[in-house]
Amino acid sequence: MNESLKENIRAAARTYFPLTRDIRRHLHRNPEPSFSEFETSAFLKAKLEEAGIPIAGTWVKTGFMVELKGAKPGKTVTLRADMDALPIQESNNTEYASRNAGWMHACGHDVHSACQMGAIFILNELREHWSGTIRFVFQPGEEVLPGGASLMLREGMFEQFPPGNLIAQHVFPELPAGHVGFRPGQYMASTDELHITIHGKGGHGALPHTTKDPVLAAAQVIVALQQIASRKTKPGVHTVLSIGKVIANGATNVIPAEVQLQGTFRTLDEEWRAEAHQLIDSIVQNTCLASGVRAEIEIRKGYPALSNDVELTKKCKAAAEDFLGSDRVHDLDIRMTAEDFAWFAQRYPACFYRLGTASPDGKFTSGVHTNTFDIDEDAMLTGSGLMAWLAISESH
Repeated sequence: MNESLKENIRAAARTYFPLTRDIRRHLHRNPEPSFSEFETSAFLKAKLEEAGIPIAGTWVKTGFMVELKGAKPGKTVTLRADMDALPIQESNNTEYASRNAGWMHACGHDVHSACQMGAIFILNELREHWSGTIRFVFQPGEEVLPGGASLMLREGMFEQFPPGNLIAQHVFPELPAGHVGFRPGQYMASTDELHITIHGKGGHGALPHTTKDPVLAAAQVIVALQQIASRKTKPGVHTVLSIGKVIANGATNVIPAEVQLQGTFRTLDEEWRAEAHQLIDSIVQNTCLASGVRAEIEIRKGYPALSNDVELTKKCKAAAEDFLGSDRVHDLDIRMTAEDFAWFAQRYPACFYRLGTASPDGKFTSGVHTNTFDIDEDAMLTGSGLMAWLAISESH
């Protein structure tokens, strides 16, 4: 594609930057829980309608799609942004800090939605200069199982509007603003929740022989489960099992009758995932049997592993290098975090890449899912412009 179109996109990104930034700040002030993004959705739709851009359809109550067509026929490409916030009390002292107590855009979904809005405004203005059909999905509920992506699929969104290739970006405080990262093939892990209840017989802490101690059994279960990663997993298969919550509601002199454990199991191998679920159940049950207590275990199957289409991701990386310069485009390592965009990537060619958000002075470096997360807003110039450029590159 010609250099003038590239420059037009950059210029349009700068023109729309104040609006894009204002949208992000409004969303950041007004975070909403997963599947309850009613004000968020209404606000974004109103901004689109002000610009004369219609809504193509709605799904899962708050989710919706926008469709733009270029001057000439071409391929279809779909961009995706998520909208929900996290149950975190923000501690940042900014004029756009969260006004909803206990809720915060700590994973950058406000940035994702604002950058996608910027890309829409850019592409709408320049539609005489590109070909094909570009669709934009605003998705609810990325942070909560079963994930809004799976529900949008279930409601037939892509049967009505076939997506072609799919592209999504996500904030990444490990890179500076103006930089992005890509990884073809396997990138992010599946995620499953472990909910274990151990039933014993409580009693006086001074008389443990009269009890069936679920606390001791829980400790043994936690240790035993570590053999899933250290002894049961084949070398080279990425696996994580972590227990993050233990509730043993006794006292200094009281052994409780019940202990609850909660944790996560993650891997990049779907066959091993199914096998590991059986092993987890067996280890928990047999460890508790040996301790004379009883276990109930529920494994809530979550998002699948995310694998980027190799050829599409290589093309997107090359297009990003063309748009930003090769020194601003990086290769990413595998991550054991999870992302419900994987539901889309299971069915269609997809590219999930990362948008650097750190500032050169080191001010904005807090990790996602923390109460101090924030971004260098210059990142949104890259975020909106690059999304527009990648969409045009794939729709021709």
